[in-house]
Amino acid sequence: MGKNQWVVPTPDGRWAQKAEGAAKATKIFATQKEAIAAARQTARNQRTELIIQGRDGKIRQRDSYGSDSHPPRG
Repeated sequence: MGKNQWVVPTPDGRWAQKAEGAAKATKIFATQKEAIAAARQTARNQRTELIIQGRDGKIRQRDSYGSDSHPPRG
């Protein structure tokens, strides 16, 4: 199973796609939209989760593409 994919801001104002626990970014993008698209595709392919941070560092969105250990009830 792959690692969760994060979209995080960089100090220079760009956006990075990072695998969870990785020291270095997988790839750097000019816009958050580009970083999200790439990270979403990786998360889908690896059946993992996509976590998107805002510029303030807070998680603004999570999307799961794998086996959810806590699926919605109903």
